[in-house]
Amino acid sequence: MDHYEIIERSLLRIESSLDQPLSLDSMADSFNMSKFYFHRLFSAMMGCSLNSYIRSRRLNASLPLLRSGRLSITDIAYQLNFGTPSSFTRAFKDHYGIAPSSLKEQEIHISQTPVPPVVRRPIKNINGDIVADFTLTEFQSTKMSGIAFEVDLAADDYKTKIRSHAQELLKEIDTTVHGPCYVVYSNCQPDSTQFKVLFGIPYDVRIDKPFYFTVDVPQLFCAKFKYFGDLLDIGDVLKTDYARFLKISRQEPEDSHIELIQAFDDVHHLESTYHIYAPVKKLSLDSDDE
Repeated sequence: MDHYEIIERSLLRIESSLDQPLSLDSMADSFNMSKFYFHRLFSAMMGCSLNSYIRSRRLNASLPLLRSGRLSITDIAYQLNFGTPSSFTRAFKDHYGIAPSSLKEQEIHISQTPVPPVVRRPIKNINGDIVADFTLTEFQSTKMSGIAFEVDLAADDYKTKIRSHAQELLKEIDTTVHGPCYVVYSNCQPDSTQFKVLFGIPYDVRIDKPFYFTVDVPQLFCAKFKYFGDLLDIGDVLKTDYARFLKISRQEPEDSHIELIQAFDDVHHLESTYHIYAPVKKLSLDSDDE
């Protein structure tokens, strides 16, 4: 059983046992693993601790119970193993920003979320810490032609906007054009949710339409990660992977206007695996010697 299957099976077990006691020991024992390794594996793969995940799924399960009005908040708290009604109320407010009584009494709708997919990517063990597999490499300077636009990650439509602009470029290039393509994300302002995005290919493509540009992406020293699945659906996991990488490798992010680069092997196969390049500072030889 590989680590993907272990975590996928653990998510299914959790979902079917939200009304029962769930512990790190019992979960690890069911996969014949030490609780320490299981906890590290789960945290690395899901981007949160086991207890935090279980709590979020119990809160998710409480939504239809609150809306139905058939059970009291006390009954729901005990049914979903929150221990006490005050523990349930506190967890609900922290997670959703409102008290469970508000959902029960007012016309407020919070949608349930499905069991999240396990993001598939290579992982490795570094001195007992599990991280997404990475290599330190140079992203070579590249001239790219493509479509540039801005998105706000705080807006509900940003995923649709990115995908639709990518399709605009694909409609403009010849099907005989093959090879890599890149999505370059640049932060507009520090600590902003607004990003500039370039969807481009390393060819001199001349398209006489607004927002089509040819730009030079500079050489960057990067941490390189490999992922399977849509980047727009794995953003939170990517953040935790990157944070764990920085902590364990003792690297620092580069002060670059480019936040990350998504690289595909073939512009016509964007559902394939891809690499993420995240700029980091190159350690000097003097630092290595210390």
